[in-house]
Amino acid sequence: MFDSESVAWEGTIAGVPPAPVVGMGAFLKASVAVLGDGRAALSQPAGDLGAAETRAAYDALVPAMLERLGAAPVVVAHDLHPDFHSTHAARALADRTGAVALPVQHHHAHIAAVAAEHGHTGPLLGLALDGFGLGPGHESWGGELLSVSGATYERLAFLRRLPQPGGDVAAREPWRMAAAVLHLLRRTDDIAARFADQKHAAMLGQILTRRVNCPETSSAGRLFDAACGLLGVHPVAEFEGQAPMALERMVTKPRVMDDGWAIRSDGSLDLLPLMAVLAENKEPEPGADLFHGTLAAALVDWTDRAAEAGGVRTVGLSGGCFFNKVLTAGVRDGLMARGLRVLTHRGVSPGDPGLSLGQAWIAAHHAAALV
Repeated sequence: MFDSESVAWEGTIAGVPPAPVVGMGAFLKASVAVLGDGRAALSQPAGDLGAAETRAAYDALVPAMLERLGAAPVVVAHDLHPDFHSTHAARALADRTGAVALPVQHHHAHIAAVAAEHGHTGPLLGLALDGFGLGPGHESWGGELLSVSGATYERLAFLRRLPQPGGDVAAREPWRMAAAVLHLLRRTDDIAARFADQKHAAMLGQILTRRVNCPETSSAGRLFDAACGLLGVHPVAEFEGQAPMALERMVTKPRVMDDGWAIRSDGSLDLLPLMAVLAENKEPEPGADLFHGTLAAALVDWTDRAAEAGGVRTVGLSGGCFFNKVLTAGVRDGLMARGLRVLTHRGVSPGDPGLSLGQAWIAAHHAAALV
């Protein structure tokens, strides 16, 4: 039977189409959300779906949440990534029930989750910052400025892309992202000496120059990793996010480098000027202050310009980087000072545990369009 303690969040959401729908989550900290007749429920996360026992727990969670819904879903929403266990489970559920299987872009779902939590049914700008989410062209996204309206979104801009030497391994080895920044700063020859204690440092410059296994990413998480690598904070981490969390704890008073960013002709936000200063053997603690203060100021400037251009005065903040209280406060307070309404998560996780709620929110709007 359904255990009510398995529910992380539930609430009434006005203005949402009444059709019963379900969001199936993604891969990390996968959860399930159901929405119907203006009521929503979000499960506790089953966990990361890479382990057999976690997949089994997730598979048991799905029917429990559907029981709470009390009706067969008409739309089953899932992540764009075709290989996630949650994607396979969503398609199987849709086949069994005759529902529509709806792929939802990861960062669209993040912003929809904060909209759902606040019952915001109008258009909004979304600032989605995390480690990774698949883009519609199979790109690595993670630092996105979106225009969101129900079941639709538009990618307005993104963080300047950085190469990830070694691919996914860079998420556990921040020194690699630091090396990528040095390469962009035309300091490739410094990599081997600067990271001499890392096994592959001698060859990384060539790997970056030749762009061998260096997929590009707009990820804010990888930008944090680059800052940590430059400042010597957990150059090799035990788990993804360890270094950025340590960097946040070092902050005492955020400082802003006024010329630490640029908005490029394609609309992307370029923090390379800030990173160049961090690369000058800066001590970790003042570096943490400078990085957090400047990144928050840059995000405020970037988002405010988009708000002025589009005439939308509400901004949603979501994605795992907003677990960082220093960054969240800096961006929230800065945007509010510009006269913008800011939606942040209160009871729903800003990270992937809240993702299924956003998927369900989008599914509900999609269901309305099917009628």
